[in-house]
Amino acid sequence: MDHKERMLRGLPYKAWLDHLEEEREACKELVWELNQLPPRERRRIPEIVKKLFGKTGEKIWIEPPFHCDYGWNIEAGENFNANYNMTILDVGKVTFGDNVLVAPNVSIYTAGHPIHWESRNSGYEYGIPVTIGNNVWLGGSVVILPGVTIGDNAVIGAGSVVKKDIPPNVVAVGNPCRIIREITEADRMYYYKDRPFDMEDY
Repeated sequence: MDHKERMLRGLPYKAWLDHLEEEREACKELVWELNQLPPRERRRIPEIVKKLFGKTGEKIWIEPPFHCDYGWNIEAGENFNANYNMTILDVGKVTFGDNVLVAPNVSIYTAGHPIHWESRNSGYEYGIPVTIGNNVWLGGSVVILPGVTIGDNAVIGAGSVVKKDIPPNVVAVGNPCRIIREITEADRMYYYKDRPFDMEDY
């Protein structure tokens, strides 16, 4: 088993072996192209992201700047929308469902290093997959750690550090991120806290 296979299986691996450096360099070329687009060429964003990611829906948008390690290890469903300065360390697979909204400065880390300094200094690292369900909203500056699954329809509040799975249909916030309440049908009436919609097409 080579080190790329070890990486993809969540086993300890060395990131500079078995052509992994070359794959990261190829990714950086596409990321650079995305991040250097002149404003008048923003229509090319979906085209570049579709080349970069392993799988996407038809409708996808990322506001540059954006950063990732490999790109091909990220899958995004239909109607994916990420705001400025998203970082994904996609050593482990990162999967987004449909209708995912990502606020600015969100970081998703599948990568990690051993706790003990001697093991860490050996150069071995690991990647554990992250899965984001359908209709999820990740608030600004959210950090998601290796191995986390976030359930469908969940909202993760700004500044949260998510280190454990979050179930569907909840609002969760904090460091560490904790569930504060369920999302109910009554929430449909409001666009912000206690402010009701003043139209009927929502």
